[in-house]
Formats: sequence, C-alpha cells, structure tokens
Amino acid sequence: MKINKIKYALMMGVMSMCGLSSLMGRLAFADSNSMTVSPPYQKIILVPGETYSGSISVFNSNNSTRALKYNVEIGSFSHKKQEGEDAKDDYGVMDHVSKSSYNQIVDWIKLGKTSGSLEPGIGEDIPYTIDVPEDAPGGGQYATILVVDNTTNGVPGSGNIGINQAFQFASIIYAEVAGETREEGEIMTNSMPSFLLNGPLTAESMVKNNGNVHTDAEYTFQVWPLFSGEEICTNEEKPETSLILPETERYHVQSCDLPSVGIFKAKQTVKIFGETSIVERTVIICPLWLLFLILFVIIAIVIWIVMKIRGNKKRSAR
Repeated sequence: MKINKIKYALMMGVMSMCGLSSLMGRLAFADSNSMTVSPPYQKIILVPGETYSGSISVFNSNNSTRALKYNVEIGSFSHKKQEGEDAKDDYGVMDHVSKSSYNQIVDWIKLGKTSGSLEPGIGEDIPYTIDVPEDAPGGGQYATILVVDNTTNGVPGSGNIGINQAFQFASIIYAEVAGETREEGEIMTNSMPSFLLNGPLTAESMVKNNGNVHTDAEYTFQVWPLFSGEEICTNEEKPETSLILPETERYHVQSCDLPSVGIFKAKQTVKIFGETSIVERTVIICPLWLLFLILFVIIAIVIWIVMKIRGNKKRSAR
C-alpha cells in the first residue's frame, strides 16, 4: 500500500511538472510580438491655450493566431539614473510613473479610446487630444501613450485558469511648448586613446543638456591611415545622433575596427546646441607580441653596441 502511494505521488509529481512545463512553454512562446504600436515616437509643437489633436495606431499581426485585447493608458516619460559601477549617465530604465516639471503634459492628454479588441490582421487608430493650459511653461514636455496587451489565454484542460500576458508597448510624445525656451548645453568629455594593444578604436563623449527643451546631440567619427587620406571609417555625411532630455547627461561611444598593427589619425566631433568639441589623435596599434619583439631587438642592439665598445677598448689597450 505504501509503495502504491509512493508511485501515485511520483506520478502526480511528474504530471505536475509536465503541466508546469506546458504552462511555461505557453508563457515563453505566446505570440507576444503580435501587437505593434506606431509611431514609436512623435515630436510635436504645442501652443498655450490651444488644443492639439493626434493619434497612434495599434495593429494585430497577420501572423497572430488569436484576438488581442488591450487597454490604453497615459504615462509620464523620463529616465531613471543607472546604478552600479557601470553607471555612466542619466539614461537607465525608462520611467513611465515618476512626475516632474517636464511631464505636466500627462494631465493635459485625453484619450479617445481606452480599450479594444483586434482580430488577426486588423488595426485601428487611437485618437487623443492635448488641451494646453494658457499658463503652460515653455520648453519640453514628455509623456507616453501605453498600450497594454492584457489578452488572457485559457490553458486546455485547466478549467477557467488563464494567463495574463500583460505585454506593454509605448508611443513616446516629445513635445515642445512654445514660449520661453532655454537652449544650453556643454560637452563634458570628448576623448580617445593614443595607444592600443588591439582594436577596435573607440571614442567616448559625455554631453549635458542644461536647457529646458530636448535636442539631438551630433557625433562624427573619422579614422584614416597616417600616410593616406583614404578614410577607413567615417560618418561625416550622416553623423550619429542621440536625443538628450532637459537637465540630463548622456554618454556616447563610437568605434572603428582597424588592422591589428598600424599608425592612424582619428578625429571625433561632438555638437550640442551651439557647442562644438573636436578631438584629434595619432593612434598607434601595436599588439603585445610585437612589443616584445621590438623590446628584444632593442636589447639585442644595446648588447651588441656594448660588446662592440668593449672590443674596441681591448684592441686599443694592446
């Protein structure tokens, strides 16, 4: 009897594990990317005392196998500062909850739709309006329109048990309120090494937006051999950009893959608002094995010279 109970317990344990495995599989492989929200962001101009009308689109992919149910919410938008040793700037995890003077816009937005359901291959627009107060401060205001996929899937054979997937998608609103704006920025660091044991060559920079409106910082990186004008890397025609929110710092890295040995010229240009910083370097790439070889040759030459001098002295003494 005890043996039968043990066998029964083992069997139930295995069945439970199989059920859990099936459940986890559904969580992992549920078509969570069936929903798309567009545009991912909008840059708009707002005028105090006026109403702005806009919309975002929600779409259930043609590849989806189920209808999607969703809710729509308004959230703030900022960044939580990174923590730990790797923290370099203010751009950590996106924050849709915290309030500040730069997301008062959350209270100005009204949604034309707060929930819906989409069959596969179907999309719809979600309209919204922004009623800008007459005393709205000039400068940047930021918010997110959050679309939460709260579709619940029933697990076959489990009665009424369901899984709430709660996948969240966002369309970010970067708004600039007309009025008194302050465009001030500074380039805190702009650097690259002059000597490397191996590549790639990386150029780092840190910029700070001291103003009250967002802007795009611009980064140009050019690298070419010392005795040639033919560039190995360049983005001069299409510089990299990164959006900097008001009163934040942002770290940026550009890199270029180079031959394992050589001497190169490199130049990085960083711009924010009216500020420009240019750093130029002669960069030597010399691997460790080559350093040892050069050191060995130098030591051998020194020894040869010393022995030569001693030999000459002995001959002179005779």
